[in-house]
Amino acid sequence: MYKRIVVKIGTGVISENNSFSETDVRRIAQELTNVRRKGIEVVAVTSGAISAGKRLVSPQYVTHASERRQVITAVGQVELMSVYANAFREKAYRCAQILVTKGDFRDKEHYAHMKKCFENLLRENIIPIVNANDAISMPRLGFNENDELAGLVSAAVNADATIFLTSVDGVLDTEGVVIPEIRESDFATFEQYIGDETSEHGTGGMRGKFAIAKRLMAQGTTVHIANGKKPGVLSDVSEGNPVGTTFVPTKKASAVKRRLAYSEGLAVGAAYVDAGAEKILLSKKSASLLPVGIKRVEGEFKKGDTIEIRGEAGRKLGFGVAQYGAEEARSLLGKKGARALVHYNYLTIVS
Repeated sequence: MYKRIVVKIGTGVISENNSFSETDVRRIAQELTNVRRKGIEVVAVTSGAISAGKRLVSPQYVTHASERRQVITAVGQVELMSVYANAFREKAYRCAQILVTKGDFRDKEHYAHMKKCFENLLRENIIPIVNANDAISMPRLGFNENDELAGLVSAAVNADATIFLTSVDGVLDTEGVVIPEIRESDFATFEQYIGDETSEHGTGGMRGKFAIAKRLMAQGTTVHIANGKKPGVLSDVSEGNPVGTTFVPTKKASAVKRRLAYSEGLAVGAAYVDAGAEKILLSKKSASLLPVGIKRVEGEFKKGDTIEIRGEAGRKLGFGVAQYGAEEARSLLGKKGARALVHYNYLTIVS
C-alpha cells in the first residue's frame, strides 16, 4: 500500500455534459477521504476553475480571450474551492488551497517554503488541493497543463504514486481495450495509440499524461491513469486492484533527481557539452558534468540554481544543480581536473 499519493483530477471528472458538477466534486471528496482514512496521505491537484467560472460569469466588457479567461478563472477558483471545502466538511475533513506558478518551483526559497507548507498540512491531517494560479500568472510562468503541475507536485512531496483521474478508462489499444500495464521497454510500442484530444474546458490530453507518466516512472514513481467517473476507483488503485493503466517504474530516484526531471521552463542557465561528454552523459553511467567537457555556458546562474544541460548542437540532455556560479564556470571551461559543475547526485538525464 502506498504511503503518499498525488491525485490529479481532470476537468472531465468533475463535469457533467460539459458543465461543472458539484455532485461529482462531492463524490471525489468522498473518494479522497476514504483513501485518507486508510492511512494514505493525499495531495490533490485539481482542474475545473474555468468550468466552475463559466456557469457564474460571462464578461460583458472584457473582450480579449486571455483576459476573459482570467476573469472566469478568478471567479471559478473561488466557487471550485467553496464546493470542495463544503464537501470535505461533510466528511469531517478540512482541505487547504495552494495556488502556484512555475516561479514557485524555480526559486529555491519559494520551493522550500512550498514543500514545508505541504508537509505541515499533511501532518495536521489536512488535504492540500493544488491548482495553477492562472488568473494572475504570466504566460511564461504558467503550466502547459495541470498534468505537468501534478508531476512537479509529485516530485515536491516525494509521492509514491501519482494517479491521473480522467474521463476514460486508461490508455487504450487500437481495439479500444485498456492496456493494464506499461513498462519502460513498452513506450515505443504503446505511444502510437495515444491521441491529442482534450476536453472543452481542459487543456490536457492523453499524450500529455503519457509524457508526464513516462518521466515520473523513470524517476521511480508509479503512475496510474484511470476513469475518475467510476465509483471506488481511488480505493481500487490504492489497494492494488486491477484498474486503468499502471506505469511500472524500474528504479527509485532521489528526491532531488525527481524534482530535476520536471525542470522544464525552470532553469536559469545552460551548459553546452562536447560530443564526448554528451556520449558519457547519455550512457546511463554515474557521471558528473566536468568543465573539461563543457564548451560554453549561458545565463547568469549562481550556486544552487537549476541549469539545462545541452549537447553541442543544442539538444536538451537533462538538468542539474550548479555547484558554482556562471562566472566561475566560464573561467573553467575545458580545464582538466577542475571540480564538477554538476555532481551526479544533482543531475538527471531526460533525453
